[in-house]
Amino acid sequence: MKKYYSFFRLRFQSGLQYRMASLTALTTQFMWGLMECLAFKALWESDITAFPMEYSALVSYIWLRQAFFTLFNTLSTDNDIFNMIVDGGISYELCRPISLYSMWFSRNIGGRLAQATLRSIPVLCVSFLMPSPFQLRLPINLNAFLLFIITMVLGLGVTVAFCMLVYILCFFTISPQGLRMVMTGAVELLSGDLIPLPFIPEPFRSVIELLPFASMINVPFRIYSGDLAGSEMIHAIILQAFWLVVLILIGSLICKNAEKKVVVQGG
Repeated sequence: MKKYYSFFRLRFQSGLQYRMASLTALTTQFMWGLMECLAFKALWESDITAFPMEYSALVSYIWLRQAFFTLFNTLSTDNDIFNMIVDGGISYELCRPISLYSMWFSRNIGGRLAQATLRSIPVLCVSFLMPSPFQLRLPINLNAFLLFIITMVLGLGVTVAFCMLVYILCFFTISPQGLRMVMTGAVELLSGDLIPLPFIPEPFRSVIELLPFASMINVPFRIYSGDLAGSEMIHAIILQAFWLVVLILIGSLICKNAEKKVVVQGG
């Protein structure tokens, strides 16, 4: 376990070095978050359709998504892994007397946490200082905050486990680009990244909420804002734990199979 913690720590410390890149991205995240708040405000004040969320809960959802963008964004994958698979550098990884899956998993967790650390604090501070009704509000109670933390951990685990599947399946392709674009692009809609899942009409929403993508950002952010509570919340948390275990098991099995069949060209 100590060796995997070392990989996590090295990637976390390495990710903290990119301070300027994170600072330059903050302007985009602030403006995008404010633009979304204004757009949904116009929809909220219109009589065109019934609003599926309280506006204050929606604003909290938007700012949390911007604050923890790098934590759950499946497009922000580890390019070093893709490059190793393509250029044959994977052979060095296979020589290590450790689990390839566990090593990559811990590295991914470390990299995402490092980027989120740099970006989340400024976004959260500014969003708490925004004027009403565009202000990020505090959790409705202490229990909601504790469940938010727990589901954030589970959601991060599901996100990384899904990305691990994308990495591993690239063993069986000539180029990872197509697989990457299809698998990670679909997550933006199905996870609630583009729009919160309550805005998706039935019966599509009921189906999407059963998929692993809904266990990423949808659950923790809606619990924080109070939009997800009661038996529906408990069901969502159970699904999070279920998909985390299933995705890790599937990824580990495919990874072991890929390690036995991988062929590296050149010398």
